[in-house]
Amino acid sequence: MATAVLQTADAHEKAALSRQSAALWFAARRGETPEIPIGTASPPLDPARPGKPALLDPREVPRRRPGSPEGREALLHAVAHIELNAVDLHWDIIARFGGHVPFPMGFFDDWVKSADEESKHFQLVTACLEATGSFYGDLPAHAGMWRAAADTAGDIMGRLAVVPMVLEARGLDVTPGMIEVFRKAGDPAAVQAVEALEVIYAEEVHHVAYGSKWFHFLCGRHDTDPKDAFHRLVRTYFHGPLKPPFNAEKRAEAGLPPDFYWPLSESGSVG
Repeated sequence: MATAVLQTADAHEKAALSRQSAALWFAARRGETPEIPIGTASPPLDPARPGKPALLDPREVPRRRPGSPEGREALLHAVAHIELNAVDLHWDIIARFGGHVPFPMGFFDDWVKSADEESKHFQLVTACLEATGSFYGDLPAHAGMWRAAADTAGDIMGRLAVVPMVLEARGLDVTPGMIEVFRKAGDPAAVQAVEALEVIYAEEVHHVAYGSKWFHFLCGRHDTDPKDAFHRLVRTYFHGPLKPPFNAEKRAEAGLPPDFYWPLSESGSVG
């Protein structure tokens, strides 16, 4: 099921299949339908992608003032691109590692739920784009979004450290500022965007928390100090320092204390 989502190229079909698959999984988990067995899969190293948007080097993506209508459209487009990548990231962790590393069923519950929510987020944000007269694929996008997945394709602890505990945690830092950009605009499309971003902000905390939860689970299994392991893995797989300001309150709510991320920041150092 996870690999089928990864192999679906059309963005809206991918999100719809993701939500359908999640519904099937949780119906089975509630005992309403037959149990879905955990198998093994050979997921693609790179998920299928639509023909648009054009994927550019991050330095080539045009920058627009966020306070302008064009800037708000570009911001929504960037968020939609992030959410679509997150759909694939959460199904990929199931397809790539779920059948090969022994996990309790809660591991699958958490990442299926995360994939379902990311699919909902993509649908919410693309609806906001359409309200502005745009659509996903109308603008170029960041080509480096999948790099963390490719770099950690053989390391489940590296994947957990970099994707939910670094990249998604960064979303907790920047989303309040994005909400404020649209709140200041005040037009009906901007109000719709505020509502969508507030849903995303609330639910992303859970995704970071799932990463922290299963990272600590594996550290316990291997009798490894979580903080030391996190610092080592982020230095191995993440390119560059973590950038403040950090949303300390939401990070703590997700199970990330300051001594995990501050030593990896531009002003810190890992001993």
